[in-house]
Amino acid sequence: TEPSPEGVVVSVEDSGPGIPPEVHARLFEPFFTTKPDGLGIGLSICRSIVEAHGARLSVSSTDGAGARFRFALPSPAH
Repeated sequence: TEPSPEGVVVSVEDSGPGIPPEVHARLFEPFFTTKPDGLGIGLSICRSIVEAHGARLSVSSTDGAGARFRFALPSPAH
């Protein structure tokens, strides 16, 4: 977490293979999954919760260098 002009920024980053472009476009769709036993509702629910708090969930990815999920919650000072 870190303060920013947007409010409080929360980001989570990994160092995995990144997100392929064809998956990136559908990542937040309800019931979309790349896992054989996945439900595909986790990121959709996360986005709904973040948006209910006045923020927007975004993702960036670099092939072979991981992905970063980020959102900025408004703080009382903003």
